[in-house]
Amino acid sequence: METELLNDLATDLPDGVRLQRATTTIRAAFSCDAVGLLMLDDNNTLHLVAASGLAHEALGRRFVVGQHPRFATILSQRDPTWFDPGSVLPDPYDGLLDDRKGSPLPVHDCLGLALYHQDRPWGIMTLDALTTGTFDEAARHRLRRLGLILQAAVRVSNLERETRQLRQLGSSQQGIERIGEASEILGHSEAIQSLLHELDLVADSDLPILLLGETGVGKELFARRLHRHSRRSQQTMIQVNCAALPESLAESELFGHVKGAFSGATSDRPGRFEAAQGGTLFLDEVGELPLSLQAKLLRVLQNGEIQRLGTDQTIKTDVRIIAATNRDLKANTQAGLFRADLYHRLSVYPIPIPPLRERGRDVQILAGHFLEFNRARLGLRGVRLSYAAEQALQQYPWPGNVRELEHVISRAALKMLSRGASRDQVLTIEAELLDLDIVPAIGENNGESAANMSTGGLPTATEQPLGLADIPLLRTTMDTCQQQAIHQALAAADGNWAQAAKALGLDASNLHKLAKRLGMKKRIETFSPGAHPT
Repeated sequence: METELLNDLATDLPDGVRLQRATTTIRAAFSCDAVGLLMLDDNNTLHLVAASGLAHEALGRRFVVGQHPRFATILSQRDPTWFDPGSVLPDPYDGLLDDRKGSPLPVHDCLGLALYHQDRPWGIMTLDALTTGTFDEAARHRLRRLGLILQAAVRVSNLERETRQLRQLGSSQQGIERIGEASEILGHSEAIQSLLHELDLVADSDLPILLLGETGVGKELFARRLHRHSRRSQQTMIQVNCAALPESLAESELFGHVKGAFSGATSDRPGRFEAAQGGTLFLDEVGELPLSLQAKLLRVLQNGEIQRLGTDQTIKTDVRIIAATNRDLKANTQAGLFRADLYHRLSVYPIPIPPLRERGRDVQILAGHFLEFNRARLGLRGVRLSYAAEQALQQYPWPGNVRELEHVISRAALKMLSRGASRDQVLTIEAELLDLDIVPAIGENNGESAANMSTGGLPTATEQPLGLADIPLLRTTMDTCQQQAIHQALAAADGNWAQAAKALGLDASNLHKLAKRLGMKKRIETFSPGAHPT
């Protein structure tokens, strides 16, 4: 194991790959059920940067150290910390081990190690084993020795990231100070990682940026990332919600006014452009600006000067513009609803933000983030998603995107409490509590779906669905299809029944029952992972 970790230190690997390989290697070496690598941020909060054996939603969790005594204990000690199976300290991973998704952890072995970078706490590594006695004195001594290699892996990863960012940002002190900042934008999908890379490249260009995306995709978060990674990051970012500006006051809000400019103007007042001097002005929902104000905004962008309402005196401005809209501005210009010349000024570099439905398993990461937020807000021991609920989240098209997901999770957690759930238990949110309007997927475990599957949706002369007993040939065909689907899922999961059940959208116990009914249980045990029924 030490050889594998040391070899990775000498290899140029992408961000996150080195640390993920380390967790996988350590999990195999210690024969444990889960390993997590958590980084500590400036807010004394831990978040997973690599994991093996933990549910995917765990990657979106943020663990405030003060709320999790086990993590606080690990951070307080230099040597490995072992928790006796009888420890009364709550386990932050309750319900998050992949093979025990949604269920409280039984009595088990826990081991943790604080990691340091430049003699400051960087984070921790945790190991969990469902078999008590896994982490004996020899195992703790071994982890102590491996901790030095892990800290070297952290150091190498940080140095590689700093080198890449310095090439992009230059060697200014501002650029150096920005390195290593944790981003609040969560997601590991190719779509979001590609977008973040593009944002970081254009952030320091000072070009006007137009963020395009549906309602709820988080345009404000991306705008703040652009500002934070720009050369103006030490200055202010001012946000203007253009949709909320009354037309009668919009000019004063943007450009300011002098005393006596209108009734009620009792003193000089600077506008948003002056407030953002030297920094960034974020024009949210810019497509809602009235045409009269669009012309004045265009003049400011062309000349770099503003005039306060009520005076002819000009004021030079030095502001970077980031605009955002959920409208099709190009179509609006053709319809005469938005000035074409202003559109071209704002869209020097347009950046489309992908909707949530195109971000794959990011849905689960974001759900984990909102679950942890509600756990802390509602004072719960823990709150998790069932496999069926995860499947429902993946199938739903999310017209309201991330904002809708946040509301769905918050509402479901509150519903559980309103129905008498105890705050002292690990609560599992089932699919029906999400209230998502989705078409049931093939393989869902309910009688109605099974009946419709079995007949292919074909009605009888009386418009009633046929049962399996009425069509023996179709039943045989469906059994064969189900057998093949189970074998394929098991092959993809390397024989892991829990992961296969998750891929099929079934509860693990129901998958075992189905396999037994199909006469597969005894035969499957003798098959290789890639075998197919004869």
